[in-house]
Amino acid sequence: MTTHARFTHEFHQITWDAAMAAHVEVVARQWLAEDLGAECDWTSVGLIAAGHCGTAEVRGRSPGVVAGIEAAGIVAAAIDESLEWMPVVRDGDAIEAGASVARLAGPVRSMLAAERTILNVMGRLSGIASAVRRLVDAVAGSDCRVYDTRKTVPGWRLLDKYAVRCGGGWNHRMGLFDAILIKDNHLAAAAEEGLTPADAVRRAREFVRRTFPAERAAATVVEIEVDSLSQLELVLPAGPDIVLLDNMGLDALRQAVAIRDAATSPVVLEASGGIRPDTVAAIAGTGVDRVSTGWPCHHAPWLDLGLDWASA
Repeated sequence: MTTHARFTHEFHQITWDAAMAAHVEVVARQWLAEDLGAECDWTSVGLIAAGHCGTAEVRGRSPGVVAGIEAAGIVAAAIDESLEWMPVVRDGDAIEAGASVARLAGPVRSMLAAERTILNVMGRLSGIASAVRRLVDAVAGSDCRVYDTRKTVPGWRLLDKYAVRCGGGWNHRMGLFDAILIKDNHLAAAAEEGLTPADAVRRAREFVRRTFPAERAAATVVEIEVDSLSQLELVLPAGPDIVLLDNMGLDALRQAVAIRDAATSPVVLEASGGIRPDTVAAIAGTGVDRVSTGWPCHHAPWLDLGLDWASA
């Protein structure tokens, strides 16, 4: 199998950068407003002196992969710039239960105001990263890559996809704007105009060439979803970059790989549907180049994290 050579077209991969930080700075204000409203944490104001300072540690209550360290630091700064966020590990690091993840020091009122939002953000993102790592570990030794989908919480897509990367997975298209993905409803509508799936691929390719500058056109992925081997055979000559094999069984996936290889086609084959830790190894074993799954973003449990008081 020569799948590494097939990845000549790739979707944009999310990294932590200035744009990500700016995005979190905006949404952090919204997160905090859910807890504080237009007022404050009245419990802390009533019990804790304004100048009282202390230190606490974020610890893992269970093992997993950490994600959200950088985002949590932005949350702390949004509450109070005098809070000091001190990471002990990095995003993407695996931890054992009881491990220290980060320390938070400064005014106690501010620490307690930030606590739940920090733990919510890190718990969700670390849960996604941990789930993705399970999938990635399950296909280790094969050439199959694990990709995410657009099945993310509205408003959280950048962070959810960043967590996928922290877990060792790959990002599928960010949104409708950055790739061509011809799905079943596109094909149903196109069929009313007399277009076959192969025609749809050719029309999409021509549209990209006419519409985008040459550099962008050359980099734009054209993918099509098929649900039968007969559809696969028909679309291969049209030259899509990727064919998504939707909800096919293991035997059908093996046959799809054989059909692609017999045609000496450079097309990447992507399996989707039912991708979970207990199924992904067998699916990767069929020879497909990649799997895409929304399971980590919509089914993975959060990683259990807690903020433990350290000192005054």
